[in-house]
Amino acid sequence: MIELLREEYFRHALLACVFGGAGMALVGVLLVLLQVPFLGICMSHAAFLGAVIGLLLGQPPWLWAMGACAVAGLVVGPVAEKAQTSSNVVLSMVFSATMGLSLILLSRIPGPKTEALNLMWGSLLTVTAGQTRMLVAICLGLCLGVWWFYRAIVAVLFNRELALAGGLPAGLIYYGIIMLGGLTVGAALEIIGGLLIFALLVNPANTARLLSDRLPLVMLLAALSGMTACLAGLMLSYVWDLPVGGSVVLFSTLMYLVVFAAVGRRRPRTGGSGNAT
Repeated sequence: MIELLREEYFRHALLACVFGGAGMALVGVLLVLLQVPFLGICMSHAAFLGAVIGLLLGQPPWLWAMGACAVAGLVVGPVAEKAQTSSNVVLSMVFSATMGLSLILLSRIPGPKTEALNLMWGSLLTVTAGQTRMLVAICLGLCLGVWWFYRAIVAVLFNRELALAGGLPAGLIYYGIIMLGGLTVGAALEIIGGLLIFALLVNPANTARLLSDRLPLVMLLAALSGMTACLAGLMLSYVWDLPVGGSVVLFSTLMYLVVFAAVGRRRPRTGGSGNAT
């Protein structure tokens, strides 16, 4: 293991685990408390579509992935309100459309499709220094944004209409959370892969909610859970020669099951946000 730490690619992978896992978990908490966890799977597949478009155009896949999932997230709210239907219905349609289009465009990529398949299943050990810095920046920016706008975020999570009536820019905060989710999902696409990243959004968040109802503690526990799942998955993949993305997802699921068996199912006491203090 000490020899691995001397390898630059492995150090990048460790940093990506820490900051990518924490960032995904924090976004997952916000999406779960907004009661739109399915938005995560919608954005992850939109990110995959954007990445495939980037490959076809010969441009950085992560850049197109971030843009595509941010746009997909922003489309959901207005369309759901206009259609007067559940946002999950709209999300399911966006998810189906992006996945179908992704497979069609994937078939148009000339030559070997290894890079595209890595985007689908994840390839943590190929994360570059630039991608690692981007993950660090997004994670730290997310933490700073949550700290700076904490009270406003709690108000929106608890009741968006009451927050708007109280003079808070509820819509701006709501779509700001969605945008941050899109950026984080797009940046982390190559770590876990478009088909598995949803689990890293919801598993740490749900695990943390089993342990506490206090929002600050839920966020901290979720971040620690996300980091632990990524690091443990990386180690398991190295020891047993397993796919990294699948190992991360399975470990995060195992963590949830263990916590669930130990403490049982707990219901948040105060609506969507839990105890905000």
